[in-house]
Order: sequence, then C-alpha cells, then structure tokens
Amino acid sequence: MSRMDYRPFVPSPAQSKIAGPTPRAHAAERLKSPRAQELFGTWAKLAAQPFRGITTDGTVQPGLFSLQPADAPVAAMIAAVGALLQGLTPDQKARCCFPVDSERWRQWQNTELYVEDYGLRLDEVSAPLQNAVMDVLRASLSAAGYETSRAVMRLNRFLGDLVGGPAILGEWSYTFCLYGEPDAARPWGWQLFGHHLALNCFVIDRQMVLTPAFMGAEPAYADVGPFAGTSLFEDEERDGLALMRSFSGDQQAKAIVAHSMVGGDLPPGRRHFADNLHLGGAHQDNRVVPYEGLPGGELTGNQRRRLLNLIERYVAPLPTGPRQARMEEIERHLAETHFCWIGGTAEQSPFYYRIQSPVVFIEFDHHGGVFLTNAEPAKFHVHTIVRTPNGNDYGIDLLRQHYERSHHHHHK
Repeated sequence: MSRMDYRPFVPSPAQSKIAGPTPRAHAAERLKSPRAQELFGTWAKLAAQPFRGITTDGTVQPGLFSLQPADAPVAAMIAAVGALLQGLTPDQKARCCFPVDSERWRQWQNTELYVEDYGLRLDEVSAPLQNAVMDVLRASLSAAGYETSRAVMRLNRFLGDLVGGPAILGEWSYTFCLYGEPDAARPWGWQLFGHHLALNCFVIDRQMVLTPAFMGAEPAYADVGPFAGTSLFEDEERDGLALMRSFSGDQQAKAIVAHSMVGGDLPPGRRHFADNLHLGGAHQDNRVVPYEGLPGGELTGNQRRRLLNLIERYVAPLPTGPRQARMEEIERHLAETHFCWIGGTAEQSPFYYRIQSPVVFIEFDHHGGVFLTNAEPAKFHVHTIVRTPNGNDYGIDLLRQHYERSHHHHHK
C-alpha cells in the first residue's frame, strides 16, 4: 500500500508549533493557550473520579475476568527490572517507584507536553539507563510489540527533525514508572508514556494485562534520515478497510456511523479538538460508549475470521501465552463484538473504526495535522488505542480479585 505524501504539510519555521528550546520551556509556553488549559483542566477532573472502567451504559458487566496464569515471561521481566533498579539513584527510585494500586497509573497522557514532576524521564538519563528501560520492554512484550514501540519512539524523533524540535519531539521523550514490587506471583507492573506512546503493563502470577495501550505517529513513516524505512499501522489500516469492503450493502449501512469525519453527517459534538474521533484516549477510563455498528453475530464465517485477524494485529504486542489467552477471551464474546466506521472506503479516504465488546475496545483514527499543517484528517497521521472495558484496564479487576482472595485466605 503506497503511503500518502506528508511533505506538502511540513511547516515552515514560522509555522512550527515548537514553542521553546527545551521540553519544559515548550510545555510552559504551550500551556498558556486556552485549548491546552481546557484539555488539562478536563483531564484533572476526570482523574479525580474513582476508577470504574469503560462501559456501554455506566454499569460494569461483572464476571468477565478471572485470575488465571497465562505463562507471562515474569522471570525475565523481574530480572530486567532488577538490573534497571541497580542502576538508579535513591532519588530516581523515589521518583519512579509507586505502590501497585497508585492513582499515578491513570495519569498518563499522549501529548508532547512535559508536565510531570515524577517518573524516570528517558531524555534526562544516561544511555545505559535508557537501554535498561528498553530491556524491561523487551522482556515483557513480544518481539513485534517491542519493535512497534521502538518504531513509535523513532518516528517521534523523525517528526521532531521535520518541524525543528528534536529536543521536544525526541526518541527518548518518554517517562517510565514502576508499580509494586516485581514478584513471580504478586501483582506489579510498569508504564511508559509520552507523545504517541502509552504502555501500561500489569502482571500477576504469570497473567498479563497490557491496556490502556496508545500508539500513534505523525507521519506514520520515515522516508529519509537514520530511521528511513520505518513504517507503522499499514496492516491495521489495510485490514480494517478490507473488512469494511467485505461487508454487503446492508452490513455496511449498519456499520457506518457517518460518512464524513468532519462536519457533514457526523453527529454534533462527536469530533474533539484533541482526540479527534477517539473516545478512549487519555483519562477516558470511565467513558460511557454505547455499542454502534454491526455486531459479530451478523457476520459470515469469513468475515468473522477477518475480524479476529484484525483484532490480533492489536493484541500482537503481548507475549505468546498472554496473547493466546487474550484472543480466547475475545473470541468468547465475538457475537457481541461490534464494528463501526466513520469516513469513506476509497483507497485514499481517511477513516475511523472501532471494535468493541465486553472485553476489548479498539480504535483506529486518521487524524488531522497537529505538528504538520493538514487541517483535514490524513492517512499519514494515525492514532490507535486498545483498552479492556468493564473495569480491567491497568489490571484493576484482577487486582481487586487478588485482594479479595488474599483477604479471604487471611481470615480463614
């Protein structure tokens, strides 16, 4: 699939949105804008709400998740975290280590604005520490998941070079946190977040949850420089479009929420100035998102296989055991899995789609320009999000069950 050319939308120096020479200076200047203040103000209010999880109607569907070992590579993860901790000063540990049930876990955000006063910021530490953090990712994720995460980081630097702000949009402009004590059986996890990347990895007794997981890129490929050849989201784009095109006329009519991504028949208020068409982005942990589109029960056998293959693209960052367990969990709810679409279906048409069931929530969105100058959504700017609705983002439902079981055993 040929990629749409982003070059006409590279800003001149006068148009660049880089507002300062350092990440802190840039953030301070950008936060003077009413839009940024509105966004972060809304996030602060959402963060103050107790966690419930994404639901279709405000009520969590119970009994969906259970404590069940799934062969997560916990021994390798513990070794990698141990090596990282050995290299940290007491001050660095204090900044990046939190209890497993800390509210900090929900504070991630995917802008380039460096506002956090906690965590291990990777562009402020030595190369050995950067590599040690990457070793934690490598030990935790599948090979594909690790490579995709690194590609997001590299494309962030590619964007920084394009717009004259490599200090703001860098390969290492990310914050790492550790939650709980690494342990073979007890609950713990880690988090890495920054522009276009947020990974939240929770493990308990060889079981893993890797949501919320946000990945994006502007542009979604590099054609020059040290990262030339790096390209992301082609499979998710191609396979989503192929599934939509496989539907009959009646099926497409059910799947399509709107033909227009901006204005037109798009429901009023559906488009957000920062998240565009995404509903499950940063701080949307409790969002109510009713099902829309075509349910899996109305798909043919071939279409169900296409849908499962598409979902597997998003589950691919999980290592083998947890990935198999996750796909089995998703397949059990396939008849209730809804697929909806906004946009066109021509080769060059940008689009949005969502895959939503009781146990998975996936969004793919072609975005308008943020650092590039395209006002309309374009296929070279992509945002994706994967969540576990009904209370198990960040593994919170599994953690609740663990506490209940521990309390029960303690009082036996």
